[in-house]
Parts: sequence; structure tokens; C-alpha cells
Amino acid sequence: MRRLVQRRGYNGFGLTELLADAGAPKGVLYHHFPGGKVALAVEAVQRSAESTVASLRAVLAEKRTVKAALVAWLEGAAERLEKSGFANGCPLATITLETAATEPALREALDAAFSQLRAALAETLTSEGRSRAQAERLSALFISAYEGALLQARAARDTSIVVSTLRALEPLLTPDPA
Repeated sequence: MRRLVQRRGYNGFGLTELLADAGAPKGVLYHHFPGGKVALAVEAVQRSAESTVASLRAVLAEKRTVKAALVAWLEGAAERLEKSGFANGCPLATITLETAATEPALREALDAAFSQLRAALAETLTSEGRSRAQAERLSALFISAYEGALLQARAARDTSIVVSTLRALEPLLTPDPA
């Protein structure tokens, strides 16, 4: 589900195609996900959020500064987008654009997913001495810029917008000297 959503969006495939891709009979879907495609998409959103937060935390732990980590994280996302031939966008953004207004359960799962991302980033920003309010503002800005840059890069089939966005954000990610 995550792979299909990432490539084609929530509405870009039907259950028959999803089940064929998974090599599973229809009964399996409704046994594990009685709510059908929406319930499966909610699970995919939750897993995507967990995976994305884990990758963000891993790069934050690996780098010496938040700035270095976020530069590496955004550059990695741009590289993966380019390697996929600009087919694999962010699954959270793709589902949000298609379903937030029409599927309340998905909207709630997406809101929680983006909140998790912002919270993970804000937590690290506060560890560099920023106030909680400043960390929350910066994390909201960064996640918004990240999503927007990837969306634009996918449309243009060019990652230069990601690089431009990153360069614009870098000064904001440098902590003020004490």
C-alpha cells in the first residue's frame, strides 16, 4: 500500500490491483482491515510516519548538529526522489492532497503523522538551546518546506528547488551563539 500510494496516490489504484501487487486474496484485506482501503491507508500512514520519524531520528543522532542532520535528510530525500525517476513522492503528502477533505479517518492519521515529525524535530531543536516555542515554529517551517520542495521537485523533475529551499533554511538552522 505504501509503495503504491507513494507512486500513484490513494486514488491511483483499486483494491484488485493492490491485492494483486501484494499477492493476497481479497478475504485477507477485509479480515485484517474491515474498513477496506481507508483502514489500510490509515495503517500505511501510521507506518510511513513511524518510518519517517525513525529516519529523521537516525540522521539527527548521526550528525553533530541539527543543521547538518537536516541538510543530510533533505539531500537524501532529493536523491531518492531523483533515483525513482521522480515517481516516488512523500506518501504522506500524496495522501493528504487527495483525501484530507473527504476521509476523516485519513485526515486524523495524517495530522498525527505530521505532528510526530514536527515533535521529533522540535525535541532536537530544543536540545540545541532553542526555546520550545522557537523549536516548534522552526520544525513546522522545516517540515512544510521539506514537503513543498519535494512536491515541486517532483512536478519539475528537477531537485534544484530542494537545494534552493535547503540553502534558504540553513541560516535558520544555525543556533545563535550563547
